[in-house]
Amino acid sequence: MPIYEYKCQGCGNHFEQVVLPTTTPTCPSCQSEDLERLLSMFAVSSDGTRQTNLKSARKEGAKTRRDKMHADHEAIHHHHH
Repeated sequence: MPIYEYKCQGCGNHFEQVVLPTTTPTCPSCQSEDLERLLSMFAVSSDGTRQTNLKSARKEGAKTRRDKMHADHEAIHHHHH
């Protein structure tokens, strides 16, 4: 069963969904069917593209960690006041 990655054009939500020939994927957040199918990293065969995807995934991960650290820092400081 193929799993595709989608981005909802309506609310910007990113999600993965198993898609069967009989199903129409919808956004789990807003139920919109206006979706952009993204290329899954598993579908990529060229090394160059894979490296690019890994780099951007790592960058996203680092940004998420930084945002979380900032949020944790804020929470700790607000908690003490």
